[in-house]
Amino acid sequence: MAATRDGYGQALLDLAGNEKVVVLEADLGKSTKSLHFRKQYPDRTISCGIGEQNMLLTAAGLASSGFIPFASTFAIFTERAFEQMRNGVARPNLAVHLCGSHGGTHTGTDGSSAQSIEDLAIFRTLPNVIVLHPCDDVSTRLLTIQLADLSQPSYTRTARNKTPVMYDGRESEIEIGKGVILKEGNDVAIIACGVMVSEAMKAAEQLTSQGISATVIDMHTIKPLDEELIERVAKSCGAIVTAEDHSIIGGLGGAVAEYLSSNIPTPLERVGVKDRFGESGQADEMLDLMEISSPHIASAAIRAINRKK
Repeated sequence: MAATRDGYGQALLDLAGNEKVVVLEADLGKSTKSLHFRKQYPDRTISCGIGEQNMLLTAAGLASSGFIPFASTFAIFTERAFEQMRNGVARPNLAVHLCGSHGGTHTGTDGSSAQSIEDLAIFRTLPNVIVLHPCDDVSTRLLTIQLADLSQPSYTRTARNKTPVMYDGRESEIEIGKGVILKEGNDVAIIACGVMVSEAMKAAEQLTSQGISATVIDMHTIKPLDEELIERVAKSCGAIVTAEDHSIIGGLGGAVAEYLSSNIPTPLERVGVKDRFGESGQADEMLDLMEISSPHIASAAIRAINRKK
């Protein structure tokens, strides 16, 4: 068990050998884990205080000068700098890499004001911006490292709470823009991201006990979406479920629905936050309250299969 934010922090240290890599913080380096880089490389770290807009435009200036900036804060606070991300970063297509930690209702006791359930949808609308939501610390580290070689901006959502490690020994499979099949099945495909990947695996186990064979996919890249893989499982399984700790509007479920409706109409059930705000509670309590935990994913799979019939 490990938190994806720890993978982000480790990746920054792994990238430190490249002197063009710089790190920006908005007063939350301890929480986003960029503090590890700051402690070892203070001369390449910029503390912007509680000034997310300033942080993004400073990062844009650095990127335009040949540096590779990684900026981080809480996911909910990245939204304060949306206009700067749009006009200062995405429009000129500058390679600024923004990380939003503590995303989704899984954040728990911080309550609805701190639970970003719309960040993936917001940043997915921006041209040029890659959107990532990894499921474990291993994939977060490797995907973050890969970002440094890109010539376009990105948004990555990480989480505070620990989740099971999915990629121990499978590191070679992790690539931006390519979903990963974690389990093969023929009856239904469950496409998940972030903390919901482990819940999807639990759901697949529950379905196995009912004689249902499920494919489980970690779709860590929301944009660009792995459309080839989606088409493949749509044809082989004939029914799809998406699972995300995010609004069902505009995130992973929305992206998959857009693709299927235009290319290969397939029964789809979206498991996500249903157009409401969260509440304050423990992480597992929030997943149950929002009806996105493994039993709800399994139920959605059965609904999708019945629609196929």
